[in-house]
Amino acid sequence: MRTATLTDSPTGWLIEQAWPLWLQHGVDWAAGAFHESLDPATLTCPAPFRRLRVAARQTYVFAQAARAGVPRAEAALRLGMHFLRTHARQEDGGYAWRFGLDNAPIDQTRDLYDHAFVLLAFAEAAAVLPGAGLDGDAAALSAYIDRHFPHQAGGFRESLPDRAPRRQNPHMHLLEALLAAHETFGGCRYLDRAEALVALLLDRLLQPAEGALPEFFDPSLRPLRDAQGRFVVEPGHHFEWVWLLDRHLHLSRAAGREPPAAPIEAAMRRLMQHAEAHGIDAASGLVLASVHSDGTLCDPAIRLWPQTERLKAAAARPDLARIGAARCLELLGLHFAGAPPGLWQEWLRPGGTVDRSPAPASSLYHLTCALTAVAGR
Repeated sequence: MRTATLTDSPTGWLIEQAWPLWLQHGVDWAAGAFHESLDPATLTCPAPFRRLRVAARQTYVFAQAARAGVPRAEAALRLGMHFLRTHARQEDGGYAWRFGLDNAPIDQTRDLYDHAFVLLAFAEAAAVLPGAGLDGDAAALSAYIDRHFPHQAGGFRESLPDRAPRRQNPHMHLLEALLAAHETFGGCRYLDRAEALVALLLDRLLQPAEGALPEFFDPSLRPLRDAQGRFVVEPGHHFEWVWLLDRHLHLSRAAGREPPAAPIEAAMRRLMQHAEAHGIDAASGLVLASVHSDGTLCDPAIRLWPQTERLKAAAARPDLARIGAARCLELLGLHFAGAPPGLWQEWLRPGGTVDRSPAPASSLYHLTCALTAVAGR
């Protein structure tokens, strides 16, 4: 039987190669935790710590794998839930940020970005483990975020204690988590909060003059600009917002609501147009790490995750995309050349040099989300 490749069967690659590899080598079964990365030569993890976001993202990943019936995936999902509930959650209801290899917290920062992924993990796990009481976990976490993270200038704080600069990224992933929680748990509470974040994007974050979304903001939620008046844009996040806004429209309408479709559609067009016009490397066709708002190059690096976000946007909104999902999938496949089955090259180096750095576990979330989305799962 021929092994599935990325382009002929995206979910086949996950089911036959990636998920089994990470279940075997990416789970610290003895310690009850997940490894941060895998070295492509030894399939071991060199990191001397664990992060909350990896615990949450891998819990999400193995929830998807469990849905597909992959052996041991449900056990890994339960391991992840146990880690989040016992090691990560603290007495105040928040979640520690970083841990030693013994799973004890070594940094008690409360990070919004990571808390959003914990909420996503609860939502996805509950779809697989309906009797595990995860509705209560999700509700308590959502209440904790509502109580501790709102910023007086609008939006949410980066972390507790505060950290600068403010970013759009945690807001984006909180929207993702709220939409997933709404899908799983229903009701109005999560969709109401999601609508508020969409309104924040439309009213405050997206800059109409440039048709672009800044990455960084000052405490008053004004874009951080350089001496030329430019701000930093990450094209991958433009694509990711398009996918999320389209998902928000569908879920709102399914709930019997009437979202502001015209401004949301206009925002998706602006985001896609700026990313396609300025965020693509002319030589390779791959998504760049970052550009300035005027379209000039900021960081020419090529990393895996922006390619997955372009794929999701193209699959969700082919009418707005310059190239189709099939071509995006081919371009994503460039990150797999020279990597062991189930792994990838996180960075594509100039001249085609094979990237020998460890594959981050956090990127398996991006691949899982994109490949299941494009397959319609």
